[in-house]
Amino acid sequence: MPAQHLLILLVKLAVAASLASILTRSTSFQRMLMREERTLTQRIKMALVCAVIYGSGVAVRVANPSAYQAVDLGMEGSLVMGMLGGYVTGLLAGVLIAIPTLFESRPLTMLLFAAAGVMGGLLRDLAPDKEFIWKFTPDPTLASVRLLRRGDLRLAGFSIACVGMIALAEVLRQTLASVFPNHAVFALQEGWNDGPWVTVAVYATTLFSVALPIKVWDINRTEKKLEQQQLRLNEARLAALSSQINPHFLFNTLNSVASLIRLDPDQARQVVYKLSKILRRLLRQQDNLTTLGEELSFIDDYLAIEMVRFGDKLRFVKEVDPDTLDLLVPSMLLQPLVENSIRHGLASKVDGGTIRVRSRRLGNQLQIVVEDDGVGIPEARLARMFEQGGIGVNNVNERLKVLYGDSYRMWIDSRPGEGTSTGIEIPEQVSGTVVGVESLVGSG
Repeated sequence: MPAQHLLILLVKLAVAASLASILTRSTSFQRMLMREERTLTQRIKMALVCAVIYGSGVAVRVANPSAYQAVDLGMEGSLVMGMLGGYVTGLLAGVLIAIPTLFESRPLTMLLFAAAGVMGGLLRDLAPDKEFIWKFTPDPTLASVRLLRRGDLRLAGFSIACVGMIALAEVLRQTLASVFPNHAVFALQEGWNDGPWVTVAVYATTLFSVALPIKVWDINRTEKKLEQQQLRLNEARLAALSSQINPHFLFNTLNSVASLIRLDPDQARQVVYKLSKILRRLLRQQDNLTTLGEELSFIDDYLAIEMVRFGDKLRFVKEVDPDTLDLLVPSMLLQPLVENSIRHGLASKVDGGTIRVRSRRLGNQLQIVVEDDGVGIPEARLARMFEQGGIGVNNVNERLKVLYGDSYRMWIDSRPGEGTSTGIEIPEQVSGTVVGVESLVGSG
């Protein structure tokens, strides 16, 4: 009955999409898809992975040929592997996928699947650009329309070639099934005498059974590429922001050295020694994250330089929860904030003042507060701090936005004549559980 046969064809398309989705769940297979140039080992591995999935469908059909005809996508899988991996992948996948058919005495099936894999490899060689394999359309009408447009000639031509090659593979299967009627190969249309429309539906099903996995995997590839592009963009933004911090700190310190050379050469040498220690740490630093303990050690060295100039007028107090010392924070997080407290809060006070750094855990958040008892910030300027707050506040806020997206909080409280408090809350991350920026990049 035609209706029953059409239902089988629809089930075959559903199986094609399901098998493609199963393979997409494999991280190693996703990495295979991201490569266009593969080593021989990688091509063999790709063939083995796909042979297990498509071969299992063939095995199920062999075990129960009357109930599970639609799960046999051996020829289509061989074609897909040839198109994506080339001759070696297509040929090897075709041979391996066909192994279950040897148990039902269909000797030509292995030859058919191997030939389909080679035909897929030929299509890969014909592609003017390997990306065309992912972009081809299974609709010959649409491909013909594109062919008429200037600029789409190569892609449209390749799409038509793919449609023709897939149809040729189905012709080969039907021919072998009719010339060797004693079960030489399995053809879904065997015994169907429902007229030309069902024959057209069979060919269309074969075409879309090849195109569906490619489209499913292309969507996955596109998502991964977008993620990688966003990651590279975030890393570039972090590098640019970090390059703003370090020269800013360096220039300010060199200005201090220049003034000390005339007044106190011994102190100038101490500052140069401390500065060289800081620079060595910066040069060794490769990651965007460091522990809070290391960041506080950096602040100790930085303030040692500033205290040479300010003397007893500058005091530094740490109220740090020991449990927070191993938590990860962005590198160079505190220095711009401490520098702002000195330059804009305490430098103009005759009797100097105190900078206090506090840290504690709040649930699964790490809270860090940098306070000073300096001159404070006028209310009108405070409202615009994140837009016009100078390189320190803006830079820290932008870096936190890149690293944590919407998962962080930063605020500034100030009262003129009493001081300023800058607070940060970021997700708690223990040293050793996160590697680099990749694991922390958010949607920002």
